[in-house]
Amino acid sequence: MAAKILVAVAWPYASGHRHLGHVAGFGVPSDVFARYQRLVGNDVLMVSGTDDHGTPITVRAEKEHKTPREVVDFYNREIRENLRDLGLSYNLFTRTSTENHYTVTQDFFTRLLANGYIFTDTMTGTYSEADKRFLPDRYVEGTCPFCGYDKARGDQCDNCGKQLDPTDLINPRSTLSGATPIFKPTTHFFLDLPAFADRLREWIDQQDHWRPNVRRFSLGLLEELPARAITRDLNWGIPIPVEGDWDDKRIYVWFDAVIGYLSAAIEWAKKVGKTEAWRDWWQNPDSRHYYFMGKDNIVFHSVIWPAMLMGRSDLDLPYEVVSSEFLTLAGGEKISASRGGEIPLVGDFLAEYDPDPLRYFLIIAGPETSDSEWSLGEFIRRNNEELVATWGNLVNRVLSLTHKHFGAVPAAGALTDRDREVLTTARAAFETIGADLNTAHFKAALGGAMATARAVNEYLSAEEPWKVVKTDRERAGTILHVALQAINNLRILFTPFLPFTCQTLHTMLGHTGALAGPILMETISEPHGSTHEVLTCYPETWVGTWEWSDLPVGRPLEKPQVLFKKLELPTE
Repeated sequence: MAAKILVAVAWPYASGHRHLGHVAGFGVPSDVFARYQRLVGNDVLMVSGTDDHGTPITVRAEKEHKTPREVVDFYNREIRENLRDLGLSYNLFTRTSTENHYTVTQDFFTRLLANGYIFTDTMTGTYSEADKRFLPDRYVEGTCPFCGYDKARGDQCDNCGKQLDPTDLINPRSTLSGATPIFKPTTHFFLDLPAFADRLREWIDQQDHWRPNVRRFSLGLLEELPARAITRDLNWGIPIPVEGDWDDKRIYVWFDAVIGYLSAAIEWAKKVGKTEAWRDWWQNPDSRHYYFMGKDNIVFHSVIWPAMLMGRSDLDLPYEVVSSEFLTLAGGEKISASRGGEIPLVGDFLAEYDPDPLRYFLIIAGPETSDSEWSLGEFIRRNNEELVATWGNLVNRVLSLTHKHFGAVPAAGALTDRDREVLTTARAAFETIGADLNTAHFKAALGGAMATARAVNEYLSAEEPWKVVKTDRERAGTILHVALQAINNLRILFTPFLPFTCQTLHTMLGHTGALAGPILMETISEPHGSTHEVLTCYPETWVGTWEWSDLPVGRPLEKPQVLFKKLELPTE
């Protein structure tokens, strides 16, 4: 029976361009996992969207002399286009500024309030006279009182991971103006996190399948778990659904963004005409929820969001929190003058390079369990020496030889031990690679697929069908038959990682239908007449399953296309 798998992907801020470090964390790993689960036959719901609220948006709006809505509309579209071009197969990629999300978030708020887990209290707000505003926590920087890191933010220290308040910081300063803020009393709503500490500890203790760094870090957060304000002095965001003098305050972005996983599922159900279908993933003890994010978001997904779900009590808790480390810039490398030495932007990079080589690099050399470095030279080296020389070369020489000498899939004669050995290796890869993918060990899984391709290459080099065909056509046909069967199944093994080129190979081998796409832009109508665009796909129409299949003898093969281009470092 198909399992219900929720793939919940962290929400990128609609406040600026996204770079490769972002999609290395939340993007490509989540898509690899979702595509694998679909090939296995599970019912996958992959959801996310842009985070349209928060001070980063209002600050950018002021700088650009635009409204917050104009800013988020622009970046939402750009981000959707980036993710589509990278092949991220969301069932629904939406946004937090929709009527649906406002409704779901306000309902969540009132449920927690009714259950006694939200209360009001006076807190010390951080006010900047120079900026003429209350500063959200992330717009206050200073020295961490625990580890001495001098760029700790007012909500969390990225160096030691401790949760902070702006008043905890030594020598606090506004990140907008650099001015020293003052602290003034202001009333807000708080989430009573301490009420969940014991339940969270017991629950996290049971998550033996979590990555050790995530589990260890999450348990450490419970040593000091303060109540946390969930509203702020803002005018851009979701209104507080409580009577009283709250017009100048809004539900804060970190609280409403995680609710987006639920609201996106509800929006998807409405979109497909099955309004209650979201419950199959959210109110089903047999469903499994996998959350994908960078390590700076662990606290929200392993502690705060589970506490909110416990407080509501009618929704499923996370099964896995898949956190990636950071993609950093290689020491001193200057990418290009226009980018100022920064990690490239997704849109800029995809304008110059194909998506599959980038997806390959972000998995095989990405920050799965430790920080990794971005280097254009290393990207090009891996493309040329691994994708082109191993997998691309295997496909090209086998299909070219077959097309030239046979025109169709040749029949196999008697198989040798070496023939059977390479077929056994390719068959066994489904189990071993699948096990790695199912446990979010993506680098190992992709390494396994490449190792299988290398094994087939070694078989070809040993058997030399380009020589054998001159003296023993039947034996050459058998060798190419064996190699084609392996390639046909490597097409599936590589699909989660390289969907675009696997679709091309799918067609070259004479298969029909969509193996891995397309991903579409669609328009959603809101209840009160407005509309918004979403990214979506229809995997129920895709073909391909995670199991061995035979390529029919006699199927005609057209002249093959090159899957991967050899690249050179640009000259500046």
